[in-house]
Formats: sequence, C-alpha cells, structure tokens
Amino acid sequence: MTKNKRHQLIVILADQGDQYVSGQSLSEQLNISRTAVWKHMNELKKNGYQFESVPRKGYRLVSKPLQLDDNTIKWGLDTEWLGKTIEFRDKLDSTQDLAHQFARKNYPHGTVVITNRQLAGRGRRARSWESNHDGGIWLSMILRPDIPPHQASQMTLFVAVTLVETIERLTGVPLKIKWPNDLFIGNKKLCGILTEMQAELEVIQYLVIGFGVNVNQKQTDFPQGLQNKSTSLQMETGQQWNRTELVQAILQDFEQSYAYYLEHGFDFVKQKWLDHAYRIQEKLEIRQHNDTFRAVMEGINDDGALIVRTEAGDQRVIYSAEINW
Repeated sequence: MTKNKRHQLIVILADQGDQYVSGQSLSEQLNISRTAVWKHMNELKKNGYQFESVPRKGYRLVSKPLQLDDNTIKWGLDTEWLGKTIEFRDKLDSTQDLAHQFARKNYPHGTVVITNRQLAGRGRRARSWESNHDGGIWLSMILRPDIPPHQASQMTLFVAVTLVETIERLTGVPLKIKWPNDLFIGNKKLCGILTEMQAELEVIQYLVIGFGVNVNQKQTDFPQGLQNKSTSLQMETGQQWNRTELVQAILQDFEQSYAYYLEHGFDFVKQKWLDHAYRIQEKLEIRQHNDTFRAVMEGINDDGALIVRTEAGDQRVIYSAEINW
C-alpha cells in the first residue's frame, strides 16, 4: 500500500507538469493526511526525486532520478498490461528464480521482475551470467500465452527480434542474433535471453522469459575472461544510456509486437530473425551430447529450430546444441 501511494503521488504531480498541486488536494486524492503526503515526499527524495514547494501554491515534481526502480519505470510507461505489476529489488540472486516464485503464486500475465544487481544470474544450461553490478538491465517477465507448448520455443527468437529492433532504433547500433538466444555487436555478446516454461501436456501454465542487456559497462567491468568476448552499449557508442528509458521502450515495443505475433503467427518473426542472423551461411561446429560435427547454417524452421547442412550434404534440424565458429 505504501509503495502504491508513492507511485500515485508521483503520477499526480507528473501529470500536472510545471503546475503546482496543493497539499490539501494531494491529501484528498490519495486519501491520506497531509503529514503522510510530506513523509512520502521525504522518502522519495531519498531515492533521488526532486520536488519544489511554494507556500499557498503547493508542490511540483522537478525531476526523477536516473537510478532504476519500480517508480521510475512506471512513470511514463505506456503499456496496457505489461509491467502493470513490477517487482523491483535493488539486488537479488536471480530475476528468473523470483519470477518463478511469483508465477506459482498466480501473479498476473505481464508481471515484470527487475533488479539492479544479480548475485547468481544464470543463462542456458545453468551457466552463470555476469550481472553483479548496476550497469545493465536484468529483467524477467511472466507470460501466460494461449499457445500450445510446442510453440514456446518460438518465444526466445521472438524476444530476440523485439530486443534487436528496439535497441537498434534507440541507439543506431546494428545487432545480430546468434542462435538460439544471444545478441551480438560484431563478434561480441551484448545480451542473453532465457525462456523457461511450466506446462501440462497441451497447456502452458506460464512462461518466464528473462534477459540481460549490457548497457553502461566499461570493458574493465567484465571479468578478465569475458573482456574480449563481451560488449555494452556504452562501449559501442561512447555514451551512457538511461536504463529506465531503455526498459520502458523495450516493454512498450514488446507489448505491441506480442499482440501482432499472437494474431499473425511466427512468419514475420522468422523473416526478421533471418535478416539479423549471426554468421548465416557460414560453417559452424555443433555439439550435441557426445556428437560433434561441422555444418553450414542455413536458417530456422517454423518451430525456431536451427537448419544446417552437414559436410556430407545432409540437412539436419537442431533443437538443442552448443554452437561454435
């Protein structure tokens, strides 16, 4: 309730722009005392919000903080359902794990879990994801799509395409998608995506889709073993980026594209994925269990699986593998 009152307070003042709102009006709209209004403002000031107070006029919101939290994301977020419930933590072990907990408690479709720092971020095959700092976007969302479970594999590729389009539009930096779940700038990794599902035979109970985007890291922020393999938007553009605005743009674009995907299917995603495919028509090394072989990547099928042609000339469909060049 306290967090909701603070968010409502920000929204009321933000909607008024440069106009002042009296303490009495705020008290009545929030259904709390004027003393409580003052206390909420003091707490918000600690988080970096700046207010101006003028006797007999009231209050106005001067600026919001650059730091990432649920209030800064909600202020200006123009979505119908995605991110209406935001669970922010300054730090936690994993947004994926917390999102699973919330999904099992029936948190709504479109719930977003986000943090400044992950202590135990993870990617595919339980690999660790370096995110114990506040330079990136570490986010998971709960989705309850009305699609059959076998189509869930499409969602990773759909998220990759959506992220590519948003980041390219905002930054002008060209990105490529490495199958199945990584975004690259040149030959360095910018983003990883993880899709996990809870389902019955014919029904998806929920999906948890998480992604980590390197935003404002410098090269020295990465572990030594990743410094030549990873990059960030700041490293590529030479400027710092407002993570709140990036998150808002990603969520807004995702919601619009998600509606289009549900209505029109995977074809448009498939074509956009192919347009951004990393090293398509090149030879790659494929590792599956105890089998390792080389093949040329030809594309993806309608399930999002990788289509390759072996050195023997056989076409194979790959649903899960480790890919190296």
